[in-house]
Amino acid sequence: MRNFVAVVGENIADAVVKSRLAEGEALLHVYAGGGPANTAVALGRLGTPTRFLSRLPEGVLGSLFIERLEHAGVDLALSVAAQEPATLAITSVENDGTAGYSFYVSETADWQWRKDELDRAPLYEAACVHAGSLALAIEPGGTAIERLLSEVRAHATVSIDPNVRSGIVKTAIYRSKIAHWVQLADIIRLSHEDFNELVDLSGGRSMEHVCDEWHDAGVSLIVITRGAASTIVSFQGSRLEISVNSAKIVDTIGAGDTFNAGMLHWLHRTGNLGGRLNHLDMQTVEQAVTYGSSVATLSCERSGANSPWARELETTL
Repeated sequence: MRNFVAVVGENIADAVVKSRLAEGEALLHVYAGGGPANTAVALGRLGTPTRFLSRLPEGVLGSLFIERLEHAGVDLALSVAAQEPATLAITSVENDGTAGYSFYVSETADWQWRKDELDRAPLYEAACVHAGSLALAIEPGGTAIERLLSEVRAHATVSIDPNVRSGIVKTAIYRSKIAHWVQLADIIRLSHEDFNELVDLSGGRSMEHVCDEWHDAGVSLIVITRGAASTIVSFQGSRLEISVNSAKIVDTIGAGDTFNAGMLHWLHRTGNLGGRLNHLDMQTVEQAVTYGSSVATLSCERSGANSPWARELETTL
């Protein structure tokens, strides 16, 4: 078994609207977030050796990011200090717990990767490299991360979560990129909403048809989460629908990111990460997806992207 899981991508300061005060005032709680950072933290809390590749801004928000990641046991030796400001998201939570986002991303630290900052050599012992979200979609950094994934694929499993944010990156750009991502990835996890954004199902095309196209391009495992409904799994052409445990939802911030961590944690601990998933079977896939769902459910019962620690879960490895 290779030593660790690497995650590459952004940190985002999530300023969550908690209440309205006087006219023109709102009470905000600021959390350290960002899809890849959420996944790295959740992996660390579950006990997976995790290294995070990120561009860390200076100042109070940068300190908030570092504190959260290090407290979870995430290794930041491969992250770099950045002069640009932090990315900010203003998040509002509806009565049903679903989250809406407004992003402030122009010229912020997360998208400014230079070639010399992403070196594949320290990732030689990585079992898996996970990427996605905005850092993989916004230039100039997106192309640099794609290049890194292509290089590490010789020895590491590649996991991608598109985490579509069409309010920031046009849907047409995501659709143009997904054709390349399915050639890079061994695992793709995406929400049902993301799938519908990325794929044109007109003309009689079905989800099953698209999954088979992605398998032909190189993806072994496709996981489509559908919130509280169920999770659809397509593994090397075989399909499975897995039910989801009920939850008393506080909010869904970071749920998909936490799901990614739970699934990757299970696959890593069972020795199935590293290379092209050649030894993986559907029973282990079902176990990994069920575990990822359990981890995400606990996260949804709390405010913000607050993933559980291993000791809080009934099933552990």
